[in-house]
Amino acid sequence: MEGNPWSVRTVETILRQADGEGVHPEIARRWAYVPGMMLMAIARAGDFYNKDGYFDFMKRHMDLFVQEDGSIRGYRIEEYNLDQINQGKNLFALRAKFPDSRYEKASHTLAAQLISQPRTTDGGFWHKKVYPFQMWLDGLYMSSPFLAQYAKTYNRPELFDEVAHQLLLVERRTRDPKTGLLYHGWDEAKEQVWADPESGRSPNFWSRALGWYAMALVDSLEFFPVDHPQRGTIIGIFERLSRALARWQEKESGLWFQVLDQGFREGNYLETSGSSMFIYALAKGVRLQYLEQPSRPVAERAYAGLIQRFVEAGETGVHLHSICHGAGLSDDRNGSYEYYIGEQVVSDAQIGVAPFILASLEMERLLDSL
Repeated sequence: MEGNPWSVRTVETILRQADGEGVHPEIARRWAYVPGMMLMAIARAGDFYNKDGYFDFMKRHMDLFVQEDGSIRGYRIEEYNLDQINQGKNLFALRAKFPDSRYEKASHTLAAQLISQPRTTDGGFWHKKVYPFQMWLDGLYMSSPFLAQYAKTYNRPELFDEVAHQLLLVERRTRDPKTGLLYHGWDEAKEQVWADPESGRSPNFWSRALGWYAMALVDSLEFFPVDHPQRGTIIGIFERLSRALARWQEKESGLWFQVLDQGFREGNYLETSGSSMFIYALAKGVRLQYLEQPSRPVAERAYAGLIQRFVEAGETGVHLHSICHGAGLSDDRNGSYEYYIGEQVVSDAQIGVAPFILASLEMERLLDSL
């Protein structure tokens, strides 16, 4: 395994954790955004390296949830939870390979959620029904690439307008002109404990939240028609964001901090899930020619630093360290600096490993395209 690229070595590590029937207990536990991202990463690696077993692994786990009638076990549209859309991205690859109507039906169900998703007064998707009038950067990754691919697959061009509206609106509401970075969330009602009373924005720049948004931009753009009136604007804000990321990249390691603009302030640390997301977005943006210089050297330096400092390979496979276990915004998650640095830091959590596979794969694809 040692001679294989990092994406393959890491996928093999995950596959070895499955039981005798090839089912991974963590991925099989529930329909959710992290298992969905892991399955997508594994299937993409299989597609690029012609490893059919990787796609089979994804299908086996998706079939635990997508029922014969197209319903999704454990999913309720009435929750209006953007996180629940993410795993549905795998349905498009399944539909393309198998003439099984259940994958198409499941896609229509998830699209119906987005079409009827509750919204802010200017049309922004609420992150969840239980988070009224709130937009989080996380939700853009969960929903926008799915809806863009759905629009392309099922010839629903008006939905590209919706995707563009969401991506541009959240950037307008959360971007800080001084740093070029985007705040984690925005509360239109300005009622949440974390919301600034004037702007409604949360108070800090969390690396993984901005990583979700960077990936949302590049993954959505992949499906946009070249003549869509807002495609150029989306590419423009992606370019602007890429330059902000270059500015806030830690020079020695090439990585990014948990709280992006706070550097070596006490308690802050170089965080690998957000860094992996930035590497992925920048490398893919370069490969698809959305981004100009210096995005390629920024991604290359970051990836080298990630491998050198936080990736370990041994008899039990590949291990990734310095992952923020989880963070959000609520009454007891106030978005303060102390909150973000106080969340648990772990190794090998799939919330970090899946972006690392995607980042590795994009770097490998970039090198392959030379």
